Amino acid sequence: MQSAPPSRAPGKSLPPHLRRYVVDQAYDKYTPRDHAVWRHVLRRLRMHLETRAHPVYLRGLEKTGIDSEAIPRLSEMNEKLSRLGWSCVAVRGFIPPPVFTELQSLRVLAIAADIRSHKTLLYTPAPDILHESAGHAPIIADADYASYLQACGEVGFKAIDSAEDRALFEAIRNVSVVKEDPHATEGDIAHAEFRLEAAARSVRYFSESTMASRLYWWTAEYGLIGSIERPRLYGAGLLSSISEGEHCLSDAVQKVPLTEECVHAAFDITKMQPRLFVARDFAHLAEVLNTFKATLAWVRGGDYGLEEALRSHTVNHLVLKQSDGSQVEVTGELRALHRATQATRRGLTVAVVEIAGPTMISTSYKCVEKPKRINAIILVGAARLPARGHFSFRLASGVHASGYVVAGHEVVDFHLWLHGERLEVPTWVYALVAEDIPSVAGRAADPGEWDAYFGPLETFQAGSSEEVARQHKADALPPPLATLYAEVRKFRGSTTRDSAVLAHLAAEASAFPDEMLLQEEIAELGAASRRS
Repeated sequence: MQSAPPSRAPGKSLPPHLRRYVVDQAYDKYTPRDHAVWRHVLRRLRMHLETRAHPVYLRGLEKTGIDSEAIPRLSEMNEKLSRLGWSCVAVRGFIPPPVFTELQSLRVLAIAADIRSHKTLLYTPAPDILHESAGHAPIIADADYASYLQACGEVGFKAIDSAEDRALFEAIRNVSVVKEDPHATEGDIAHAEFRLEAAARSVRYFSESTMASRLYWWTAEYGLIGSIERPRLYGAGLLSSISEGEHCLSDAVQKVPLTEECVHAAFDITKMQPRLFVARDFAHLAEVLNTFKATLAWVRGGDYGLEEALRSHTVNHLVLKQSDGSQVEVTGELRALHRATQATRRGLTVAVVEIAGPTMISTSYKCVEKPKRINAIILVGAARLPARGHFSFRLASGVHASGYVVAGHEVVDFHLWLHGERLEVPTWVYALVAEDIPSVAGRAADPGEWDAYFGPLETFQAGSSEEVARQHKADALPPPLATLYAEVRKFRGSTTRDSAVLAHLAAEASAFPDEMLLQEEIAELGAASRRS
């Protein structure tokens, strides 16, 4: 996958299948209390992380356009990120993992535009702009880490997921939205948690995608770096959470050396992590990633890749090597594998691959034949279909095939036998012959073209429930309190600070004794006034 050049308006340059998930940051919709949340957390984080985070972190805040006073404008962040070869786009909360990883492989950070509630200052399971911008962005100022993050995105995108992975993602997204919605009832929260538990129980096996997400979690999200005895923080989940950032360095958390075995370690997004992995340095991350990548169907292909795709019940693509050395990709959902009596000279035992429609044919990952809602049949052996017209041939694998080529790989009147027995397959198919299947990877070979014909692989509707929760949070802020927050913010930004005005603000704030952020800001302004 090629890297996209960063853009000052990257959302507009993305292909449509990714652009559908990009939203406007809607900067003017942040409430004055939202900015107070940002300022409170960022100031505490900077003090807390000065000696605990990897040294690149504080330098990276400046290099990526992030300061403590106000929620950053993503347009301004892009000005800084472009100098690092990256860009960012606004999204709503959780987006489907394939979308997140494909963006990352293009060196585009997906930044959740919303911000956590003032009631969940220390930690929130939902993605928010604190986590995504102040957590992820600063560390890419290190070139080794930036390369790892991009490569990790490509691995996550090409790893094969399962149908249950998608149900689990929807359940995780739902519970995070519900817990950030001030209008959610105890019943709503209980239902969301039970749904998550049920989705987790439905998982048949740990897919490649699950393992890739665990590697990402234990590194980019919750990674430590340096020595086991005195590690530093670099994972965004640790950097953006005051409570988690303090807890992770305590003796309550077990620290173990990072290896590829971390992909077998499950995690719970709703709780603090009891064990964390420590990388030697950022170059170590690439070593672990490459070891893991070598185990994937994307790299291994062959029988292993085919079996992995078959059990997934999801759309994947197969890379076929033909007898003339050319390559073609077939996208669809594997339905059946039929084996030869002995392995081919390239080690494949599979003689026939059935792919349920819709299917798509591509070369060099670009669609070359109109995707159709028909099945595809892949025959393993050394033969070539004619450009058009009748054909009939036998392969060493025991396959006998006949039919009529309409054009390209489209065949009608198709018939197939294996070891002399008739296989019940459709008579109208895409038919292909391959000497080898060197790669089997997740999702469509040409995601944009697949999306244009068949729509997104995910049922996700970008920004729907998150937008409702955001509005509920804004509605929960009484206008007098919003006005008071705004006046305090204006006072802090003024060049001349009238003590009488500050006294008036303090008197007004006394009507809201439980509004911790407001009381904190006025106390800070009072202390600064006394010092001057």
